[in-house]
Amino acid sequence: MPSVTHDDAPLLADLMPWSVAPPRLGRGWPTGPDAASLKARWDAFVKAEGPDREALLEPTRSRTLHSAVGQLPGQSTGTEKLVRATGPCAEPVRVLPAPFDEQWLIPDHRLIDAARPELWRVADEHQVFVLQTPDSPLLATSLLPLLRPGRIHPLYRRPGGEEPNLAPGLLKHLTSRLGHSPAPVDALAWILAAARPDLTVPLTDDPELWSRGVELGHRLLWLMRRHGDRPKLPGGRRPYVRAPLPARPLTLHYDRDEEALHLDDGRISPVPPQAWDFEVSGVRVLQEWFTARTAEPEPGTLAAIRPPTWPQTWTSELLELITILALLAELGPQREELKVTAPITTAELRKAGVLPVPEAARRPASVLDHHEEGPEGQFALL
Repeated sequence: MPSVTHDDAPLLADLMPWSVAPPRLGRGWPTGPDAASLKARWDAFVKAEGPDREALLEPTRSRTLHSAVGQLPGQSTGTEKLVRATGPCAEPVRVLPAPFDEQWLIPDHRLIDAARPELWRVADEHQVFVLQTPDSPLLATSLLPLLRPGRIHPLYRRPGGEEPNLAPGLLKHLTSRLGHSPAPVDALAWILAAARPDLTVPLTDDPELWSRGVELGHRLLWLMRRHGDRPKLPGGRRPYVRAPLPARPLTLHYDRDEEALHLDDGRISPVPPQAWDFEVSGVRVLQEWFTARTAEPEPGTLAAIRPPTWPQTWTSELLELITILALLAELGPQREELKVTAPITTAELRKAGVLPVPEAARRPASVLDHHEEGPEGQFALL
């Protein structure tokens, strides 16, 4: 990880002061890697009655068939209690339940123990969520993150890319020290490239070093967010399906000598060792991704409703994931080389009035300019 010659680097929690705990689902079946299966699960749920419906819900202290909750911001779902729920499933939305694993979620507040509505209010095409991961570099995503534990730091406090979630005065101070005005996303790019495992972020007043770190951070952002052109490895190093994947693979094995990933008798190659070895918080990303799609659910639960065979879309997603992990691994040495020798210290930021941040900066902004539907069709206003 990037290193410095001092211990007075500011904390991520001070540079991006508003953070939110990750949502807590409370049950697994409203999320999954296949949107059609989620709709089928909902259909099975609303067709069940009485004790059967209650068992399928998997109730918790926070959510039962009789819980009264409003709609999630930006979503159109029923607000009657689940004991009376009918009608079609809410359109599933893309979420990130595990590192680099894009799945789907039924965006129904009645199914989620702690949905964190403040995150939903600012989730749009402009938003970037920065994710803390234990003992690993920061992650970034445009999707609503469900990763636990850790904290989520949105880049913007309001929809539409308005009001950056940065310490008030930080960008102005950086401008005075660097000689040019960094955009909020540039500050984020530097944070991604320079952050250390202890969640301190060394800052620099060296324009050349800043530029190099921001360029590296933007590449990290591009790979993590999967925006724009799809990433590709050089010709001859791109992974392809060499032997057809089975209808329902059960095992995953990596052959390091052949650089091949085996899904039972199916084979994908070349798969660089760096992609197979890529871990977040001690967990191999490719293994966790595969397990999320093949682990046997408990019979009779809604989670048991899933695709009968391996969908082609999963193969495409796997090939892209291998590519992204390989390209991210290549950036590791550049992050190690990002050594800050002309630091902007916490003491300097305090002297400039950037720190400490006001308490209001640690709380969500009031963003409502319209009503949100509350329980049983009532209207709620924040």
